[in-house]
Amino acid sequence: MALGPRLDLRQSQSLVMTPQLQQAIKLLALSNLELEAYLAEALEGNPLLDTASPDSEGGGGDEVGGDAPAAEAASLEADQALSANGGSENDLDVDLTESFHHDSASDNVGLSGAGEDIDFDSFAEHEGTLHDYLLAQVGERFGGIEAIVAGQLVALIDETGYLRADLAELAAQLGVPLALVEAVLAGIQCFDPSGVGARDLAECIAIQAREADRYDPAMATMIAHLDLVAKGAFPQLKRICGVDDEDLADMIRELRGYDPRPGLRFGGDGAPAVVPDLYIRQTAKGWAVEINSGTLPRLLVNRRYYTELAQGAAAKSKAWLSEQLAGANWLVRALDQRQRTIVKVASEIVKQQEGFFLNGVAHMRPLTLRQVAEAIGMHESTVSRVTSNKYLSCARGLFELKYFFSSGISATEGDGAVSAEAVKSRIKAMIEGEDAKAILSDETIAQRLSTEGHDIARRTVVKYREAMGYGSSVQRRRQKALAG
Repeated sequence: MALGPRLDLRQSQSLVMTPQLQQAIKLLALSNLELEAYLAEALEGNPLLDTASPDSEGGGGDEVGGDAPAAEAASLEADQALSANGGSENDLDVDLTESFHHDSASDNVGLSGAGEDIDFDSFAEHEGTLHDYLLAQVGERFGGIEAIVAGQLVALIDETGYLRADLAELAAQLGVPLALVEAVLAGIQCFDPSGVGARDLAECIAIQAREADRYDPAMATMIAHLDLVAKGAFPQLKRICGVDDEDLADMIRELRGYDPRPGLRFGGDGAPAVVPDLYIRQTAKGWAVEINSGTLPRLLVNRRYYTELAQGAAAKSKAWLSEQLAGANWLVRALDQRQRTIVKVASEIVKQQEGFFLNGVAHMRPLTLRQVAEAIGMHESTVSRVTSNKYLSCARGLFELKYFFSSGISATEGDGAVSAEAVKSRIKAMIEGEDAKAILSDETIAQRLSTEGHDIARRTVVKYREAMGYGSSVQRRRQKALAG
């Protein structure tokens, strides 16, 4: 057979992800707060995007004005880009006569009863941080070189109130005697809150005991043997401290009154509050799902501004304006599709887990992403993106959408199954309700669950117990003994 170049014609199919489709997928995975930051950048970069006023009417998202052919062509291009991202979703039938959760505190104005005003103090900011509070005390107590050393020490105190530094190294860095650093630290340890500036737990407790005038030899010995207190070795403690049962009980009671992490009362930097993406509410017609629009601006496409700019503009400028208009139209429609997709997925989750919303976690059902995807006619990966980093608020609290997906525990009778979250809830109730004199072992918990109809092994009980942060039966027995 002769070798040589030739031309062949072949036909094949391939899935091409356009930039618009990739961006739509990215929008779907964003939470409300992440989307808010994304939209702020879009408003800054596209002059044809605008925000609607709160009292504006209409839901189309396009400002009236100007019917340039280029604007219509750009809108058609955006529609075609979106059609590749999925079909149309059914609109949720919402009872508009029902009141929904308010998006902001200002929504409550005028809704309170007679004589009930808004408590504006609840919106006040928290007090300053622990470092600010300590630095204020430094200025009152120290001056000169001591104030500089004290400032450096305060900067090395973590949010729990402990000093995480080596005094000898700090003295060498500052070029001051070690005795001076130790003296300044002793002064800081007299600051409020009591126990701040300690280098370990024993020192923190000892500082608080001295302030309470309870640092006698017996208490000092107990603080030096906190490991025995944690183990519940009371006979050994009595022998070491030289006290009887009554004195030991008083000392342990005193010990429990001290704060092991005094700095946390200031809250540190504070964890950011979780903002719900959805509100779930039971209405006269069933369950209603509402997108939390309080964190999102309502976008409009300013076609009138496009028409004004396009008049008399050069060809290159018109091409740029048409590109911006197409991008603005696409973003508005992509946001609308995102909201409808999220509502559709959340509505199916509520339908599948109605027992939870009505009766609590004990009635949760096993649920997978595939089940929801098949029920609403979408791909499993789409459902995964929708449920990532998104939270819903309902009468039972705030939950991540992923919370409602869990594996199932088979029943001992019949072919039914119960959610793993329901089993965890039952284990939690057993542990919290156990008697201090009859601590339940993992085997006992497994046997009780079996009698209740849950086919669960002991190792599964251990896994669930540890995941919820509960110790073993031995550890819980010690904790209850210390608690009296």
